[in-house]
Amino acid sequence: MELLTPDLCAVLHANAEKAGMPGHDPVPVVKLFNPVGPATWLATELDDDGDVLFGLADLGFGCPELGYFSLSELARIRLGVGLGIERDIGFASDFPLSRWAEAARVTGSILSAQSILRRAGPAPLPELPSDPARKDG
Repeated sequence: MELLTPDLCAVLHANAEKAGMPGHDPVPVVKLFNPVGPATWLATELDDDGDVLFGLADLGFGCPELGYFSLSELARIRLGVGLGIERDIGFASDFPLSRWAEAARVTGSILSAQSILRRAGPAPLPELPSDPARKDG
């Protein structure tokens, strides 16, 4: 499967051009995932090099984080039985990356965050419980 179509690349590049502008908080454009494990990536931007993506990465260890990741490295991953990283062709979101990051931080995963955000629908995201592991509240 092609991880990024030309149309997705165009939207990701456009978002990257707006990076650093006040109020820049795009919605994730693409969701990539490991079909046999918990790893999930939500990308909002693609650098001019066509390889470096920015977004939310969750490798399944309970600590999703914002950062950069390589499209070519994800494309090279082989999981056995001929499987590799895939794109969720049905993925769409109305929530900006900051909401995804907040929900993923509290729940410990992008997949759990997706569940919460789906239930919230178009309404504002309900107040999420604080992380019990945090000492500051």
